[in-house]
This record gives sequence, structure tokens and C-alpha cells, in this order.
Amino acid sequence: MPIRQITIIGTGLIGGSLGLALRKKGFKGKIIGCDQPDVQRLAKKIKAIDQGITDPIKACQSSNVVVLATPVGTIIDLIERLAPHLPADALVTDVGSTKSEVVSRAQKAFGSRAPDRFLAGHPMAGKEHSGIEFADADLFCGAVWFLTPLPGQKVQRGLTGDYVSWLKKIGAEIAEVEPRKHDQLCAWISHVPQIISTALAASLVDEYGEDAPLLDSGGRALREMTRTAASPYSMWRDIALTNKNSIADALLKLEQRLAHIRENLDTRQLEEEFQRAHKLKSGASPRRHGDTEKRKREQKRAASSKSL
Repeated sequence: MPIRQITIIGTGLIGGSLGLALRKKGFKGKIIGCDQPDVQRLAKKIKAIDQGITDPIKACQSSNVVVLATPVGTIIDLIERLAPHLPADALVTDVGSTKSEVVSRAQKAFGSRAPDRFLAGHPMAGKEHSGIEFADADLFCGAVWFLTPLPGQKVQRGLTGDYVSWLKKIGAEIAEVEPRKHDQLCAWISHVPQIISTALAASLVDEYGEDAPLLDSGGRALREMTRTAASPYSMWRDIALTNKNSIADALLKLEQRLAHIRENLDTRQLEEEFQRAHKLKSGASPRRHGDTEKRKREQKRAASSKSL
């Protein structure tokens, strides 16, 4: 049965971008948004949603798919709150950056029917700025969309399969992984990089003050290293709380590596560290399609500016 109506709870950057992406790729059903009234108005204005409803329970009525696109802590609360009120055949899914606690709550809320009622997901897409103002229909092009299936869950079947097919249509690359392994992996590839950016930016403020012209003089490397420091604490608070052990373990290993480098700034072991790091660079995957398209758009704009 095709998906006739989708409810997106949380129409910020990810939720708003999902609505825009579905429309761009030909989704003909109705898209309901659930958020604060001012956010809903903007989401409707840019056509990310068809209708806004502020009550999550009412927003889910008659929907085949409910997407929880809020911070992780709210996702966990919403699963328990919504479960008794959802249509019997509705699929609930999420976009949270941690999965173990989300999956655990879904199993408790839906019981033996959890594999048919809940699909845990996490798109590896985002920007340093959140909010519907930054929503982008191409945000998921070429981005990995992690799925962490429940035991026995077949993600290619039924309503779940229909939803996954739409994720592929909007350009996402689907990857399945166990919840615990997902959280360990994301601690390294997403959560710790954010903390490094935050720590570096905070240290620079302490060292040189808020108004020092650091980014201009530091060049591209510094801009890239501190770009995500603008990310909101409100989102990362829940990530840190629900993935504390994995993040702490990764940070400890990184601290040990940094200490080793600090102690060997004047020895050949520093060269060995550079050589080890180069192995990651040489094995890096090609630029994602979405990044390539973004670069092309930027180059086109730059060329147009020069011609004026």
C-alpha cells in the first residue's frame, strides 16, 4: 500500500529538508508538520509541509508514517507518548543521532510488534546551523542514512520498505548497522569531531577574545575546524547524554594520542604520526554527490559574480 500521509514531528533543518526532498522527488501524499506555530508557518510557506498541527497526537492521526525529527531526548519521550494513540498500522521512524536508547524505548513501547511499528534511522546529513530557515531539498543527496533494525526486522518489506524506497529516491545511501555499533561509530565520525570543534573554538576565545580576526588569518583549515562550533548545544546535549560511554572512550583515546604528540614534537615520532594519518587520507572515499553538486553551485555563483 503506498504511503498516503506522512507526519514530520520537528520541522527544523532535518525535518524540513525531508519534506522538501520528498516533494522534489514526486511524493504525492499529504505531509503534516508538527512544531511551534511560527516554525510551522515558515515550513508551510516554503512548501516543506502541507499543514501544521501543534499537538503531536492529533498530527499523527490518519498518517501511515510518523517521522520523529526532534532532539534525541524528545524522540525518546515521544515514542512512549505517541505509541498508545497511533493508528494500528502506522510506522514510526526517527532521525536521532544515537540509537541504543531510542531502540530500547521503542521495544518497550511497542512490545512484540516493535519490528513492524518502529524503524530506527539516522541521516548523516546536517549543517552547523539548525532551523527550518536552512532546510534544503538536496540535503540528503549522497548522504549515508543509517538504519538500525530491531531483531528480526525486514526493512525492505511492507510499509517499512515503502519508506526506505523514498529515502533512496531523495538520494540517501542506506546502511544497516546494529544500534550499539552505530553509536560507537558515530562517536568517532560525528560526535567527537563536534566536540573537537567546540573545544578549539572555546580555547581560541579564551586565548584571543571573541573579536580577534582568527578565521581570516587562519585560513581554510581553521574555518573548517571551527565551522561546526556554531552548532546548538540543545541538540548535542541529548547526544552526549545518550552516548556518553562511547564518546568518553573515544575522547580518552584521542587525549592519549594528543599527549603522545605533545611529548614528541621534537622527535621522529611526530613524523610517524603524520605518516599514520596519511593512511586515512589515502583511503578516504570519493566526494559525496551532494558535496559535488554544492561545489558546482558555488562555482557557478562565483563565475556569475565575476561577470558582473
